[in-house]
Amino acid sequence: MRLEYFEMIDQVVRLDRAAGRIEARALVPDASPVFEGHFPGHPLVPGVLLTETMAQASGYLVLAHLDFAQMPFLMAVDKARFRSFVGPGAALDIEASLEHDGSGYAVTKAAIRHEGKALCDAELRFRTMPFPPGLDAPMRERARRIGLIDGTAE
Repeated sequence: MRLEYFEMIDQVVRLDRAAGRIEARALVPDASPVFEGHFPGHPLVPGVLLTETMAQASGYLVLAHLDFAQMPFLMAVDKARFRSFVGPGAALDIEASLEHDGSGYAVTKAAIRHEGKALCDAELRFRTMPFPPGLDAPMRERARRIGLIDGTAE
């Protein structure tokens, strides 16, 4: 997890296309410029970055579901709940499931856990659109690095 670069997902643990489900992992760094301001002397991952983590896991699920034919863009976050704090060094387990896909939109439900304890969850809505020029290749490369695709089966 590189908070300051918005690279939230370190590894896709499991992708079940048939069930519309993804499991991913992220390790919160021990140090990050984000912690200098949130909060000095009491570092916590901001809720907005936890939301981004759920959105990225969901986005990778949608990308895989659509075989990279279109790019998902986050449009709405509903029913977000934050149940506990997340500090440096936490290993996060992220799950997302596809609830709807059609008419240019996809809806997911996502959650983050740490050591089995629920940290947060939300419903996320995406607009699926053609890839903007130049974004397709970097997204595929990032998907390869985290294990979403292996470079041969897309």
